[in-house]
Amino acid sequence: MVHVDKVNFKGDPNIGLYCVATDKYAILGEELSKTKLKILEEVLNVPIITSKIYGTPFMGIFCVANSNTVLVPDIIFDDEFENLKKQLKGIAEIKKIKTLKTALGNNILCNDKIAILSQEFSEKESKDIQQALSVKTKNMKLAEGDVPGSYGILTNKGGIFGSIVQNSEIKTSEKLIGFELGVGTVSTGSSIMGSGIIANSNGFLVSSNSTGFEMGRIDESLGFI
Repeated sequence: MVHVDKVNFKGDPNIGLYCVATDKYAILGEELSKTKLKILEEVLNVPIITSKIYGTPFMGIFCVANSNTVLVPDIIFDDEFENLKKQLKGIAEIKKIKTLKTALGNNILCNDKIAILSQEFSEKESKDIQQALSVKTKNMKLAEGDVPGSYGILTNKGGIFGSIVQNSEIKTSEKLIGFELGVGTVSTGSSIMGSGIIANSNGFLVSSNSTGFEMGRIDESLGFI
């Protein structure tokens, strides 16, 4: 079974903006051709659910998820919420959170056990996220911006941070997560890992303009080689 592939979505290499993947399911915000959809299904090896969020295809920006829970901002339209709830029945829960930091995918980096949260979340918001995802959490900055979900990719068996993330931040994250993290780039030199990678414990997809060297680093860091 193939565990890695290159892809873009309708000409856009920023594939991570459109999709969130877990070990039980993936949610895609963009209607794709049957060929592209088949690539996602084969690599991630989980059911693919399709839904818009806030009238946009940017599921990877607005939504964060692990195997048990999909967390969405309360700006999600009612029909979208109900559609997701119906499609996720028997697979995972879907929960809303009220926050001004609605780009949850940019502001939260998580797997089934831990979550790194933006420092800009209030104490109440952080507690709500912790309870919703049922994980251990830590509010911390990664790299130049307070958007940990943008600068890292984390699965249940591996993780990789963008090359501009500080050594001290990587060490702190490794203690929290419990395993060693890789460092690299995607999309020919970008440290915004979240926009160029879709990954779970079964496989990963990278933007079509990623190099062989970058794919090798991601492959190793996510625990496949």
